[in-house]
Amino acid sequence: QLQASGGGLVQAGGSLRLSCVASGRAFSTHYMGWFRQGPGKERDLVATIRWNGGTEYYADSVKARFTISRDNAGNTVYLQMNSLKPEDTAVYYCAATRNWGVTTVPTRVTNYYYWGQGTLVTVSS
Repeated sequence: QLQASGGGLVQAGGSLRLSCVASGRAFSTHYMGWFRQGPGKERDLVATIRWNGGTEYYADSVKARFTISRDNAGNTVYLQMNSLKPEDTAVYYCAATRNWGVTTVPTRVTNYYYWGQGTLVTVSS
């Protein structure tokens, strides 16, 4: 089970930190990712991190502004979002793959099996 939180309303240039708590199973060989879906848009990967090993991947649109991290002890994945822009407005979802190998990074919605509920991020101009 994945439980996301931390969304809200923020002005452009501001920051938010999203949290996703994982429970009910071990995710040590999985990837944990954050996706977002804006109004009328498809759900796209924002960032993902390998739970055990820390390999990270970011969408080009958020590189240098967002940081994904994990707290193994607390089974929590974070998405620190800085320098937010109105175009970052979306519902953000955390998700986890099943066991995943080390040679590729899962970037597609269909690569992820477990999903949390969304949390709305609204960035005003």
